[in-house]
Amino acid sequence: MLQLFCAALGGFTDNIWLNMLFVLIGIVLVLWGADRLTEGAVGLAERMKVSQLVIGLTVVAMGTSMPEFCVSLVSALKGTPDLAVGNIVGSNIFNALLIVGVAAMLAPMTILKTTVRKDIPFAVLASGALFLLCLDGNISRVDAGFLLILFVFFMGITLTTAKPDGETQSETKKPMKPLVATAWLLVGLACLVFGSNLFVDGATTVAQAIGISDAVIGLTIVAGGTSLPELATSAVAARKGNSGIAIGNVLGSNVFNILLILGVTGVISPMNIQGIGLVDLSVLFGSMMLLWLFSFTKYTITRLEGTLLSSIYIIYVGYLIVQVVK
Repeated sequence: MLQLFCAALGGFTDNIWLNMLFVLIGIVLVLWGADRLTEGAVGLAERMKVSQLVIGLTVVAMGTSMPEFCVSLVSALKGTPDLAVGNIVGSNIFNALLIVGVAAMLAPMTILKTTVRKDIPFAVLASGALFLLCLDGNISRVDAGFLLILFVFFMGITLTTAKPDGETQSETKKPMKPLVATAWLLVGLACLVFGSNLFVDGATTVAQAIGISDAVIGLTIVAGGTSLPELATSAVAARKGNSGIAIGNVLGSNVFNILLILGVTGVISPMNIQGIGLVDLSVLFGSMMLLWLFSFTKYTITRLEGTLLSSIYIIYVGYLIVQVVK
């Protein structure tokens, strides 16, 4: 797709600046498309009288994870599995260290006991499962199927143990018309598909041009770009004092990214990965363990702990840059 578009512009396929522009355009399209897709899906769900709880656990959670899903799936199908897995690993590290860190620095985050006892352990379990499955350098269809089984188990537990909060939808809020909701759904999906192709092709071309591996691109640029919805959501929620939304957004996204996205992607296209090493997987697992540990301290993540989490992320990115320079 990108090559044909470049040819139409006069053969600028090898122009690194043009491809970087395509990367930025791809990010914008993916993020805007995910927002429109979620808005349309929520509108349809409300029209169908689906509860806000189910919408939040399924439609909204999937919507914020759509950028990762589309980029990872397209990457795997295009033969760049390191970019696909690097996107998920990098996004989850970004979520656990930088997003939680920034949110905690803005306002100390209060963690519910149920989150510490159920949600964080499951996110740790998902990270540990990915760590073990990646040790042989492959994510087979059997591995992916195992991840999907864990995802179904997680959703089953979440839905059966969830308690209604007693909130009802405002009577003054007019539900979205079905035609409008469907239109946003289709427009969002189209933007996600086109933006993902543009993003992956541009990022891969830039990486090859400057000698950076697909894995590093996935762990940094792609991961940061696809995690922008989570960063914005958590930062705003923290500033408004809704720390439960902030931490829940991160945990839900991390579980969805590993269990559902890599599960579906691996079933469709088994992946042979080489560029994701023990350091990356250890940082992923360690970041979740550290988040769990901090949550036990008076069930609060303080500004100091948030600063530490953010600092660890900066050190990790510095490590990746040093490896590239060598």
